[in-house]
Amino acid sequence: MNNKNQSMDYITQINSFLRPNTTEKELVLDLFAGCGGLSLGFEAAGYKTIGFEMDKVAANTYTNNLGSNCHAVKLDLDFDYPQAEIIIGGPPCQPFSVGGYQKGIKDSRDGFPVFIDAVKKLQPKVFLFENVRGLLYSNKWYFELIINELHKLGYVIDFKLINAVNFGVPQNRERLFVIGHRTKFTFPKQKVNKVSVLEAIGDLMYTTPPESKFLTESMDKYISNYEIASSCINPRDLYPNRPARTLTCRNLAGATGDMQRIRLHDGRRRRILVREAARLQSFPDWFEFSGTETQQFYQIGNAVPPLLAYNLALALKDCYKMDEIFSIETVLDNKMIANKEFTLF
Repeated sequence: MNNKNQSMDYITQINSFLRPNTTEKELVLDLFAGCGGLSLGFEAAGYKTIGFEMDKVAANTYTNNLGSNCHAVKLDLDFDYPQAEIIIGGPPCQPFSVGGYQKGIKDSRDGFPVFIDAVKKLQPKVFLFENVRGLLYSNKWYFELIINELHKLGYVIDFKLINAVNFGVPQNRERLFVIGHRTKFTFPKQKVNKVSVLEAIGDLMYTTPPESKFLTESMDKYISNYEIASSCINPRDLYPNRPARTLTCRNLAGATGDMQRIRLHDGRRRRILVREAARLQSFPDWFEFSGTETQQFYQIGNAVPPLLAYNLALALKDCYKMDEIFSIETVLDNKMIANKEFTLF
């Protein structure tokens, strides 16, 4: 079996059903939308989305690929949103990530006040947000503050650390997902089989297209010293028979010790290509990224894997429909009570 056939199933899967396909009447607002990884999953599940993202290049990627527009705007507490039944988003995670110095609420990049304000103004039936796992640990006090504020708005809150690799994404990527609702939400079931790097990029990983960037002898030496200092047992190259390490802006765009790279058959190593990184994040091949190579890597590294987003969107759709049924039954019950004639005897 050649590399092309080995990678075909996964590639066909993401290319075929990860496409905008509006079947639902509800509108979804995606706040801090990035290039649209989360929205792509929701649009593939049948929803129309509108994005809001301050990075103009990322917003351009969203608009060019999805069935909706992304507004390049910096959100604040005075922002007037269009009416929507569902809110999703990824409030900036730098304040709570290890790489972002973990300043939390003191960091001006904190997007949670804006997200909570949008929920308060629109009172959506359901909402979802994603963030780094650090919000549950060193910044747990702030996470509890966020949850308390959302509880005050009348929502039941469910949250879970989810690894994208358990949902068909060929990458170990653990993130926190928080769902707000008023009925019952069930997180999607994990998949049985994990997708390997070879299944995702087997047709690309041993090629050397013109845009390839090879590691120099000095870079190899730097990486070797980095791995010794960090007690790394195995070199951090991509291994074809297992999922990839977490893709981040840093290890995609930067020439760092833990950069994402491939060891070729002739022993040389090269940095992974934009399309390879996109595949490992479950972006379909038709999805085109705007901007420079570095900007494209940043968009990919910041994104929610669309395949994981799709699974969450289907679960959220079930929750939304349950809320609709609950609301209709409540209205009918209230009408019956209002119209019923009461007698003392």
